[in-house]
Amino acid sequence: MPLHVPPAPAPALRSVLTALSSPTAVSEARTPSLLGAEGTASPELPLPVHVLDRVTTEGVSATRLTGWRFLIRCGDRAVAAADTVLTPDGWTFSRFFEGPYIASTELALRQAEALPQSYQPRLLSVPGLYMLALWLHGDRTADGATGHPAATDLLVPLAPAPPGIAAHRPYRAAELLPVLTHRVTPDRLLGSPA
Repeated sequence: MPLHVPPAPAPALRSVLTALSSPTAVSEARTPSLLGAEGTASPELPLPVHVLDRVTTEGVSATRLTGWRFLIRCGDRAVAAADTVLTPDGWTFSRFFEGPYIASTELALRQAEALPQSYQPRLLSVPGLYMLALWLHGDRTADGATGHPAATDLLVPLAPAPPGIAAHRPYRAAELLPVLTHRVTPDRLLGSPA
C-alpha cells in the first residue's frame, strides 16, 4: 500500500532547496556522492525525525521531534540526505550527509510500501543504542511532528542495527520498545546518532 508521507514545513523545504543551490554548502558538505552526482539533485521524501527520550518498563515511550530529513535524489537513487532543525528563527538547513542509513532508509521505505496496511513513515532515533529506525505510524492522517509510537506501530531498524536487533525486520512497537528498555540505560538515551 502507498505510504502517506507527512508534509514537511515549507521553510524546512525552502532551506534545503537553498542549500542545494549553494555551491559552498554542497562543496563543504564532504559528501562525495552529492559532489559527484550528475544531473539535478532534488529533496524528496521528507521524514520527521523523532528522538526516543525515554521508555518505561511498561514499554511506553516519550519522543520529541528534532528535525526533518530529506533524501537527496539524483536520477533514480538517493545520493545523500539533508537535515533541517528548528531554531528560534524557524526551520533551517542543518547539514548534508551520506552513509549507510541512506540506502537502508530507501530499502525500508520500499519494504513498507509492500505491506498490506498503509502507514505514515517517520524516523525514530534511539541515541543510547546508536540506532535509527523507520517508524511506521498506523494513523496516517496524524500530524507527523507529534505523537509517540503506538503499540501497533511498526519499527524497522535500519542498517547498521545494534547487535541482537535485526535490521529491516518490522517489529511491533509493543514488541521492540520493552527490549530497548533492557538495553539502554536512562543516561544513554540523551545522545543522538547521525
